[in-house]
Amino acid sequence: MASAFPHHPPVEYAPREQTSVVVDGTEPTDVLQILSSETAQEILGALRDEPRTASDIADAVDRSLQSVSYHLDRLRRANLIEAVETWYSEKGTEMTVYALAAERLVVQFGDTGDRSV
Repeated sequence: MASAFPHHPPVEYAPREQTSVVVDGTEPTDVLQILSSETAQEILGALRDEPRTASDIADAVDRSLQSVSYHLDRLRRANLIEAVETWYSEKGTEMTVYALAAERLVVQFGDTGDRSV
């Protein structure tokens, strides 16, 4: 029996070209700490090619859904990923689709006047 809900409709999303993180000693940034996690790095790698749901990411990086959800929340709060779509499972459950927020992350030391994160 076919579901009334689409499972994986196409996602029309293009990340920003670049996000900059400025390390200048005046304001703390959590981005480097968040990126020090192997799981966070694997999640970013899994999102490099296409947007995915938390469960798709968990399968791709061979981690628990709970662990992936924790890291997705941290990456989202750091503006490294974005929720770009909502898909529905065959049972009608809403699933958030995540994508990279930017194609490149640049770490700058000192105040450049241009803070993206």
